[in-house]
Amino acid sequence: MGRTRKIAATLGVVFALGGAFGLSPIPNTPGAARAAVFNPETFTLKNGMQVVVVSNHRVPVVTHMVWYKVGAMDEPPGKSGLAHYFEHLMFKGTDTLKPGEFSKIVAENGGRENAFTSQDYTGYFQSVAVDRLELMMEIEANRMTKLALTQDVIGPERQVILEERSSRTDNNPAAQLSEQVANAMYLNHPYRVPIIGWKHEIEGLTLSDLTKFYRQWYRPNNAILVISGAVTADDVRPLAEKYYGVIPAKPLPARIEWKEPPLLADRRITLAHERVRQPAWSRRFPAPSAKYGDHSLVYPLQVLTEILSGGATSRLYKTLVVEDKIAASAGAWYDSHARGPSIFGFYASPAPGGDTDSVERGVNAQIDKLLADGVTQQEVEQAINRLQASSIYARDSYRTPARILGAALAIGMTVADVESWPEQIGAVTVADINKAAEAVFKDRRSVTALLLPKPKPENK
Repeated sequence: MGRTRKIAATLGVVFALGGAFGLSPIPNTPGAARAAVFNPETFTLKNGMQVVVVSNHRVPVVTHMVWYKVGAMDEPPGKSGLAHYFEHLMFKGTDTLKPGEFSKIVAENGGRENAFTSQDYTGYFQSVAVDRLELMMEIEANRMTKLALTQDVIGPERQVILEERSSRTDNNPAAQLSEQVANAMYLNHPYRVPIIGWKHEIEGLTLSDLTKFYRQWYRPNNAILVISGAVTADDVRPLAEKYYGVIPAKPLPARIEWKEPPLLADRRITLAHERVRQPAWSRRFPAPSAKYGDHSLVYPLQVLTEILSGGATSRLYKTLVVEDKIAASAGAWYDSHARGPSIFGFYASPAPGGDTDSVERGVNAQIDKLLADGVTQQEVEQAINRLQASSIYARDSYRTPARILGAALAIGMTVADVESWPEQIGAVTVADINKAAEAVFKDRRSVTALLLPKPKPENK
């Protein structure tokens, strides 16, 4: 379909690294003036739908995004794939639109559209000329509650989804390994289930399952409207009230408060496949997120990620790739942007002629060094400056602010959390980072994954 864009991870990384925040570096000194990030205007409709507007009049275009606070983690057990199914079904017919007509209208009006599903939320957006905004709001509001769900609609789309799973996962060794690792990483939390769903469960989803899920979660009081571009809140408010404000709120299902038990044993997952040409190694440690676990560790972990993996002069790349020459690539990642538990991960791929054992020892040595010696003041200052400086172009975009704010609000964060990010990052100290590293890595269990070429059978 071209609409299935799993951008959750991308958004999380952008948010965590500050790469989408439009501001200049902030001095890490007491009393430093607060810098604005997006300066959004916000209001809430009477039915509970939150509206956020970011004005950017550089070009006469807008991005119109609707975020639903429901994702794969909200699916009933045994019904995986429901949230992603609607990423497809929402482009089918409504009470006033024929199947495919939504996309046709967007295209005929010179717009671009897409949709995405994550574990935490589902979103839909269009980018159009500002004078087409009202039309986008009219048709998007229509499919919020007026989707035409029939057996004739869901049957063919199921086959499209199964083909998507076949091509992107079942025929992709890296994706297969990722699914296996998620099941090893999470003992109880639904993050262990793939967003697209398990094949046998996708095949078993019924019209009743889909209808119930749609009626439960696709409601204005479970949605966020974010508009970024050449408009103001005064422009948006009457349109939002006209098209979204007339949709009645409905009670929402109680959400399960998932808790993940401690990981008490190290786990090692290996997948060897004939289609793999370049070996890859990775290790994942349980970590807190913005909405789960010890929140005081989140900002220090973001800065630590930059120290370990922020470019060619970072610890991992400089040591393993440049100096020791044992890796073709090496780095770390941390995504704080989640409703549930997060991961702090390391990855490396061996240099030509090398092996995963060598890069594993190299990464382990860097973790040991971090725990023994900590980080330096210079590293922290440089990392903070890079994080803040890398965000300078974000406000030039009419789409990025909507993505950042929508993704944050959809997991339960606030506009203030987004706007205060540079201050929070600027306040991180050496002691904060060393404490966070010890909390996550020292005596903590992990999941190690290896993706390897399948050995060729020996000739007898």
